[in-house]
Amino acid sequence: MRGLSGIEIGGSAHNDFGLDALNVDRFADMDTAYKQDEWRLCGRKRPVDIVAPGDELPLADASVDFVFASHVIEHFPDPIRALEEWLRVARKYVVLVAPHRDRTFDRERELTTTAELLQRHEQGLTAEEHGHWSVWTLETFLELCSQLGLGVVDSLDPDDKVGNGFMVVIDAAR
Repeated sequence: MRGLSGIEIGGSAHNDFGLDALNVDRFADMDTAYKQDEWRLCGRKRPVDIVAPGDELPLADASVDFVFASHVIEHFPDPIRALEEWLRVARKYVVLVAPHRDRTFDRERELTTTAELLQRHEQGLTAEEHGHWSVWTLETFLELCSQLGLGVVDSLDPDDKVGNGFMVVIDAAR
């Protein structure tokens, strides 16, 4: 994404993608369990630039070139709300890496259906519990994108960073 600037939702020092992006995190505290993991894994903590929930961004419409999120979307009870918010603020792309069910500790779980995700969205599901709310393969995530009418311009399975997920690029300008 050379020449583009954006935001990364929940960026971490130990999984740095080298993007020109501000880090969005729901906590400013540099001593959370996640920040302690960063320190343990790579000896540094990535600073937080914008404190906000990832599905409620304090940014204007189309104010950044891209939104990037790696291993984040599965943590939202309503991932459709998160996708809508990311598409609202991005001018060009929403890029995400999501864990593939068969290559993570979620391998024994049932895949989350598009119908369930639509129901959660209609209900406006929120929760404070942390964990993987949704479980996908690339195919089931692409099915969700198709149902929502999102313009997927590229995908990669497995992802080329760690290999335990898949990557999807959505055209935000559409």
